[in-house]
Amino acid sequence: MAKCEVCGKSVQFGCNVSHSHKRTNKMWKPNIKKVRVLEGSNKIRKYVCTQCIRSGKVAKAV
Repeated sequence: MAKCEVCGKSVQFGCNVSHSHKRTNKMWKPNIKKVRVLEGSNKIRKYVCTQCIRSGKVAKAV
């Protein structure tokens, strides 16, 4: 399963509810990208969600 290595965001489960109120299972997946990240002076590839990339929790390597 997809999981962000920075914030720990992963798959969430719930139900689709139709007009007749019939419930079926649903899964929401986070938008995970494989990104080159700076950790100290090292460049490491990590799986990071786009929320962490946009908020600046991760410094992308050039």
